[in-house]
Order: sequence, then C-alpha cells, then structure tokens
Amino acid sequence: MQEDTLFTKIIKGEVPSHKIFEDEQTLAFLSIYPSVKGHTLVIPKAQVATIWALNDDDYVAVMRTAKLVAHRLKEVLGVERIGEKIIGLDVPHAHVHLVPFTDPADYYAKETTAEPDHAALSALAQKLFFTA
Repeated sequence: MQEDTLFTKIIKGEVPSHKIFEDEQTLAFLSIYPSVKGHTLVIPKAQVATIWALNDDDYVAVMRTAKLVAHRLKEVLGVERIGEKIIGLDVPHAHVHLVPFTDPADYYAKETTAEPDHAALSALAQKLFFTA
C-alpha cells in the first residue's frame, strides 16, 4: 500500500489548506510558499506521482480545472497573465503550478521560504474561492 502524500492528506482534510476550487476529480489551493501573490496548485484527487502518469480522464480534469482557476486568478487579481509550470519535484503527487503575473520577472521568481502567513492566505483564498 502506497503511503499518502502531503497532497492526499490535504484532499482528505488531514492537513489544512487554503482551498479556492474543488470538484469530484480535482482540488486547487494556494501555495503556502508562493513565488507571487495567488500562486496556486491544481492537483488530481487520484494519487499519481507525475502529471504524465495520470490516466486521460484525470489529466483532462486537471487541465480543465487549471483553466477555470487561471481565469478566476486573472479576474480577481487583475494581472495580465497566468503562467503554468509543471515541475514535479517537491511532492510525488501530480500537480500544476499557476503563477499570476504582469511583469515576466514575477513568473520566474523563486518560491518563498519564509514562514507561511496563513491569515493573509486565508483572506486571499476567501476572495478567490468559487464553484463551477
């Protein structure tokens, strides 16, 4: 039996998160170590190590959710673009990073290592939260 990843624990509600969208197959929540304001992770609820290992239905669901969330981020944050990164290094659970930016330097900014500001993240998540 495979051990639950951090993201699976978030899905199960065992670890708190700053959720902004959820449906039957996916979950989107704010990164607690954001590179920019609104940096969001989109994950499948199925625990699969990499995005490329997802079955077609889950892959399409993740990308559909990424598109919905990107539009929401752009609308609420007033940025010109939402970048997408698929890195797959930190947590062995498929995930997509959505990075809001206007200045290209923001897209390439490093993730913070500072202690998470959960009050600010919670307030931002409340502004961004939506249902389809």
